[in-house]
Amino acid sequence: MKLVLDTNILVAGVRSRTGASNPLLIAGFRRRFIWCCSVPLFYEYEEVLNRAEFLLDAGVTRQAMAEFLTDIAATVVPVGIDFQWRPQLGDPDDDMVLEAAINCGGSIVTHNVRDFGAVPARFGLALMSPADALRRITT
Repeated sequence: MKLVLDTNILVAGVRSRTGASNPLLIAGFRRRFIWCCSVPLFYEYEEVLNRAEFLLDAGVTRQAMAEFLTDIAATVVPVGIDFQWRPQLGDPDDDMVLEAAINCGGSIVTHNVRDFGAVPARFGLALMSPADALRRITT
């Protein structure tokens, strides 16, 4: 199964071990699914996860975050942006997630399902919460 993880999944998974985001990240590192990511989306991961307030809140050092991002880069399957579909959504960052999913044919995993609405379905893509994704990869 191919999945594109919205940045909010990484944020939630780093902040807390409760909930589905953390075990979903672990499953990604264990290659239980194909974690697809475009270069622009990876840059967003990097920018958000390196914000000083996030690092402080999560209790993570810059060095530890750099190692975490290196592990992500070694795990993800790069997605080329062969076709640009922007704008489709109200938030350009959500458009970046959608665009990666369209180009790899994967499902979108996000905490902000409402922000995507019915747009992914127009492209034949599934949209799911981290709990839904975790259930699908563990059954």
